Amino acid sequence: MGSTYERELRAVLAGELNGVRAITRSCTEVERARAMQVIQRPFLVVRAAGSGSEGTGDLLVLRGDMCFPIEVKSSKSDRIYLSGRTMVQYKALKSTGERCGLLPLYAFRLKGVRGDSWRVMRVDVEGLTGKLRHLSRSIPPLPLTRREVPHLNWHEGMPMHRFLALVCKSDGARVIGTGASTSISESVSG
Repeated sequence: MGSTYERELRAVLAGELNGVRAITRSCTEVERARAMQVIQRPFLVVRAAGSGSEGTGDLLVLRGDMCFPIEVKSSKSDRIYLSGRTMVQYKALKSTGERCGLLPLYAFRLKGVRGDSWRVMRVDVEGLTGKLRHLSRSIPPLPLTRREVPHLNWHEGMPMHRFLALVCKSDGARVIGTGASTSISESVSG
């Protein structure tokens, strides 16, 4: 769904300055500063072959300390209900997450919104360990309908700037080009 938005998200997660600027144009200074942290700790972002099927998600996001598949959705409506093909995608993401020890995410772009228009939600999976288990506690899961069916509700997701601040905390990251290992201090707390 929406390769334009896949490219937009790819540029942001890859730490491309123009990509981060584009999505934070109408954000507050604090939101912009949080999002800009990804420039210091970018991810390798790969568009998944057969995008959106068989549990791969649309993007595979990798860095030395974490990896997760992301399914990208966009809509003019603040809710997307999963059924048919989208429910098959969800179940495949959940299965892949549990089989491979990954934390699958949904990135939901609401069209026509000023400020941070992206929200992130996680697929509930069992058996996560280490950093991904810790991260999963901070990211809201897909909410459930009255019939206990997962769906996307933009208002219940984590804003992208907060997600980026969360996954890009310094954790002793090295400054490239100094010749020595130095810690980057976090200027904006998550």
